[in-house]
Order: sequence, then structure tokens, then C-alpha cells
Amino acid sequence: MASRVVVPQQARGEAVVGGENKMQKKNAAAADGRNRRALGDIGNLVTVRPNDAKPNRPITRSFRAQLIANAQAAKAAENNKKQACVNVVPAGHKRDEEVPKLNQKRPDKPKPQQELIEISSDSDDDAKKKQEINKPVNKKKDGEGGSRKKAPTLTSVLTARSKMACGITNKPKEQIVDIDAADVNNELAAVEYVEDMYSFYKLVENESRPHDYIDSQPEINEQMRAILVDWLVEVHTKFELSPETFYLTINIVDRFLAVKTVARKELQLVGISAMLMASKYEEIWAPEVNDFVCLSDRAYTHEQILRMEKIILGKLEWTLTVPTPYVFLVRFIKASVPNDKQVENLVYFLAELGVMHYATIMYCPSMIAASAVYAARSTLNKSPVWNDTLKLHTGFSESQVIDCAKLLVTLHSTASKNKLRGVYRKYAITERGSVAILPPAQALLPAEGGSGSI
Repeated sequence: MASRVVVPQQARGEAVVGGENKMQKKNAAAADGRNRRALGDIGNLVTVRPNDAKPNRPITRSFRAQLIANAQAAKAAENNKKQACVNVVPAGHKRDEEVPKLNQKRPDKPKPQQELIEISSDSDDDAKKKQEINKPVNKKKDGEGGSRKKAPTLTSVLTARSKMACGITNKPKEQIVDIDAADVNNELAAVEYVEDMYSFYKLVENESRPHDYIDSQPEINEQMRAILVDWLVEVHTKFELSPETFYLTINIVDRFLAVKTVARKELQLVGISAMLMASKYEEIWAPEVNDFVCLSDRAYTHEQILRMEKIILGKLEWTLTVPTPYVFLVRFIKASVPNDKQVENLVYFLAELGVMHYATIMYCPSMIAASAVYAARSTLNKSPVWNDTLKLHTGFSESQVIDCAKLLVTLHSTASKNKLRGVYRKYAITERGSVAILPPAQALLPAEGGSGSI
């Protein structure tokens, strides 16, 4: 009985490569002995398809295992002939790409001659694709970039040298102080809406601000107004009234004189009636009308004071809720940190000097208050004189308040020599820190030392 010749089958890799590998064809011809077709498949052989034929069944795991077993059986029959490792191009790679050799021998430890067949699977392809995607692109070498510093440009070098030559250094940015942090639990401080209140005050302060009226008064001049205010300062101190009452009194007088022509003999009557109204508005225990009659040495009667009060209210349309300089002084003094009692007394002294003189009527109440704070800090040599906290809460820069501050310092320098010394005596006592006798800020005085009189 004749023995059956077993025809060795090509591995899957050889069918994929096609006619490119001539060594594979020679090996298959030597094993077969002649060119004839193989017997039918009985379960242990796989029919070799032409190179251009496509498989008509999917490659499953069992089918791959069968291909591997058949390829190993075919190669074992060649009796240690020299074999070349078949490198199958993995799915998803191009032929031009380099495929790593899996059977590369190591020189130090040679391996026995063995055929390695690489079978790519879907899971292997997915893993390789993920490795290619996750591979970092243009990765810098260790130590590169971290130790390399950016070289300075010529412009930055020249700018730095110019600042050094001018004495300008890069100072750290000032931090804005939260001036309301200590009053969070104080219900009277109204921390929740205090900023909205002062935004409204700034918005409406010009509506209740008197315009330049002195030229429209035929019998009243600036000196007469200063005499009236100086007398009202003494009356205010005698009655021990609040600061709100004083500033509201001056506001009522100026607004009335701006809309009504007043005779010289009635100017003091206007001042008395204005302080009476302000006291009723601000004080808990307001002075009586008879008290003002006595203070005026009975120059005016009870009826005259009440009649003038009615005239003033009619001309002002009963508008008494106005932002006076005192409203802003309280806030701006609080923003002048660090703050002490001496700064507070000096600010009030300069502000009252300002409202006593008609020259400050050209400035709005918030400007007078901010300039008083600036002049006080300059007098006490506070550094810096103006900071970001003051700029934020006052709404003025240093250049905006400097002119009004110079005017207040000039008034301070002449207060001790002026005939009207009501404000000077008020703040020369020790209870108010004797701030009136402090030397004025020389940096804000004119070149001639402020020797002129106002």
C-alpha cells in the first residue's frame, strides 16, 4: 500500500506576503518534490489559495491556532534547513514603516534556530494604536528647558538702567485695606451698603452745592461771610453741638445767599435761623429760640427768627438732607490708615478753616474732605501721603487734590495771625491735641512761605 505524501502548507504570513518572498517558493517546491495540487482538506490540512485570492471565512482564534500548528508541522519536515523568519506587517501599519524584528539574536546569548511567526490580532493592533497615540510628541530631554533661562532683551536692559539712574525702583503693589472689616458686627456702621451710600452721596453732592454768589449780593462780601462763620463756630462750641450741625448750618447759609439777596443787617439773622434749623434736624436736644435771642444780644426778636426760618425753608424747598463735607470727612478719615486721634483732629481743623473762607466754595464737599486728609497727612509726615486705599474711597488721585490741599495749608499758616481766630482757638486746646499750633506742611506752601493773607 502506497504511503500518502503530506503536502506542507504555507503559513498565513506567506499567503499575505504573496510572490515577494522567493525563498518561500523554493522551500515549498523542495518539500513537495513536484508541482501538483494537494489532496482535499480532511480536517488536518488547509487548502492553499492563490496569492490574489481572498479568504472567504473570518479569521477566528481557532483558525489562527490551526494555521500556526500547520506551519510548524511543515517546517519540521525540512530537517534543519536554513529558514528565514517571516515578519508579518501588523494591521494598521504601512509597508514603509519600520517593523521591529522579533527574532533578533543577542550576541552574548545565542538562541537555537527557531521559526517565529507573528500573528497580529485585533487586540494587539488596538494596543499598539493606543501606544502610538499616547506617545508624547517633541518631548524635551531631561534638564532641557528647565535650566535654560530667557535672555533679557536690549529694551528691558535699557529700561532697567534708566529707572536705576532716575532712582525709580520696582515697588511691590500696594494692598487696598478693608476699612470696614472691624465693623462687620456693628449694625450702626451699615457695612452691607455703606459703599452704595457714598456712591449716592458723590452722585448728588453737586445738586445741593451752592454756586458762586458773592457778586450777586450788593451788601455782602467775602469778609462779612467769614465774620459770620467765625461767630457761628463760637456759638456751636458754646452749645456743644455736633459737627453735623455746624456743616449743615454753613450749607444752609450758602444755599440761601445763592438764591436770595440779603441785606447786611439781616446776615446774622440768616445765620441764627440756619443754625436753629440745623439743630432741629441733627440734635437730640436742640437749643431754643430764646437762647439764640440772648446770644445775639437781643438784636433780633423771637418772631423775626421764626419768620426768617420760614423764608429759608421756602427758598430751599425744605431740602435739608444733603451731603456736607462732614459726611465725607468721616469716611475719608477712616480710610486714612494707619489712623490716630491727631490725624482726625487735624483733618477737622483744616476742613473748618476751609469752609470758613469763601475761596473753597469752588470745590465740592468731597474734594474739601479729601484735600483736608491729604494736607493733614502731609503736615504729620505720613508716608505715603496718598495711597491706593485713599484713592479708592475718595475717588480722587493725588494730582486732583493737590491744589485744594495747598489752599488749606496756606490757611493753616495764616490762622494764628488772622483776626478771625475762632477755629484756631477751638483746635489749639489740649483736648483736641493742640493741632492748630502745629507747623504747616512746608512742601505745600508757596515759594514765599505763605506770608500772604487771605
